Amino acid sequence: MDPHLLRTFTVVARLRSFSAAAAELGYTQSAVSQHIAALETDLGVRLLDRRPVAPTAAATRLLGYAEPILLRLAAARADLTRLATPRPGPLRVGATPLVVAPAARLAEGGRGGALTLYVTTRADLPRRVATDELDLGLRDGFTAPNDPLPGADLGPIRVEVHGVEPVVVALPRTHPLAARRDLGLADLALARWVDAPEVAAPLTQLRAVTGADGFRAALRYLGADVAGLLAVVAAGHGLAVLPAGVVRARVDLVGVALAEPRLVHRVELLRPAPADGPPGGSGG
Repeated sequence: MDPHLLRTFTVVARLRSFSAAAAELGYTQSAVSQHIAALETDLGVRLLDRRPVAPTAAATRLLGYAEPILLRLAAARADLTRLATPRPGPLRVGATPLVVAPAARLAEGGRGGALTLYVTTRADLPRRVATDELDLGLRDGFTAPNDPLPGADLGPIRVEVHGVEPVVVALPRTHPLAARRDLGLADLALARWVDAPEVAAPLTQLRAVTGADGFRAALRYLGADVAGLLAVVAAGHGLAVLPAGVVRARVDLVGVALAEPRLVHRVELLRPAPADGPPGGSGG
């Protein structure tokens, strides 16, 4: 399969429009149509319904292969470019919301002290390091003790454990459960929760690790501002699972230890692998 055709296909499938895909890719609409027709001929299946534009069942299957393939190709190109021509200028560091301050400290002194700090999502940070949009990244997440954070294999990325700390259930100091020594997560399945997937432990993850139905959002928090989330929890809009240190810093919140299941807040440092190292990342 021609990578150029695959790229065109993924953009059309995402935008569900040939004309919008042409504008994003810088092609004519006719060229986009020809790319899709050529890919369908090569594979012998119809990938896109035309009116309205929508992916077929075969297209949905292909997307599961195409996007990782294209990402690996972009990572390979970035790695070779980085090897041939080191990039001057400010150090570009990415961080997920809970680890912005540690990321800034980590980069002190890099490239003459100049630093550009990007706050990004947990899912997007590895891709940006792999494709040379960032020189290094610090990301966080919630996982079982000793388990790495989930993520795609993006080739030449080195992953190192930067820190691990306990997690707690954050709740207002006036909450009826605030005096508890610890809490079982499954027992809280029907409580009011704040869904803040870029800051707290995502509710989808809490459902998965407990196997319990529930963990429904009383409030969805789609921002990346940590202080804003803590204020929402303190105001009684719902509970959240957060690192113990983050909650401890607030006088209007209590962090109750999580007895079961065992979860920790893990922070990982991502950086390109050394030029003389193997072309694959380590799991930390």
